[in-house]
Amino acid sequence: MAAMRVSTYGLVLTASLVGLGGCQAAMYRALESVGIEKREILVDRVEDARDAQTQAKDQFASALDQFRSVVQIEGGDLERTYDRMNSEYESSKDRAATVSARIDDVERVAEDLFAEWNEELQEYSDASLRRDSERLLKDTRQRYAVLIKSMRRAESSMHPVLDTFHDQVLVLKHNLNAQAIGSLRKELVSIERQTATLMKEMERSIAEANRFIEDIEGDRG
Repeated sequence: MAAMRVSTYGLVLTASLVGLGGCQAAMYRALESVGIEKREILVDRVEDARDAQTQAKDQFASALDQFRSVVQIEGGDLERTYDRMNSEYESSKDRAATVSARIDDVERVAEDLFAEWNEELQEYSDASLRRDSERLLKDTRQRYAVLIKSMRRAESSMHPVLDTFHDQVLVLKHNLNAQAIGSLRKELVSIERQTATLMKEMERSIAEANRFIEDIEGDRG
């Protein structure tokens, strides 16, 4: 059922973006016409952000491994060494950009969901049902606040690592000699420390995403 939902979502989303110029309201209408509500869209967006973070985490680990291997070099083709390091840096930068975009998507849908939910509270004629919905809205907002804070903290922890990687790639680019490798060795401890912090924040954020998804699915069940 979940796979069918995601598959339908992807197809309708693509059609909406192509045929309706990417209008957010039109996208929602198209999805709702096939029974997919904003809560389901939010879950899918959180899953996308979680998956992007997992891929970024793996890529940063790969970049660190490449950095470690480079500082062990005593000679050889330094230009090829630079190409490998630069490739890892560019891949890491791309993964980081994807993470940021996916988190932005989560925020956009969450804001729309909460605004719609709040407006629809006024439509209840039964006061008890309205209070139940208000409590669920408050609870969902609180869980979401924890999630998005964790995601943004993980996102921000990528920047120091990227900056350090970029600096060292530039050093190697303009100094293809043993002195450049020496500079990289001096930065290894710093890069390892920054990357370790990033890994922990990513793991926390991924865990929060999984908890949020489970809670939302539980509420719906």
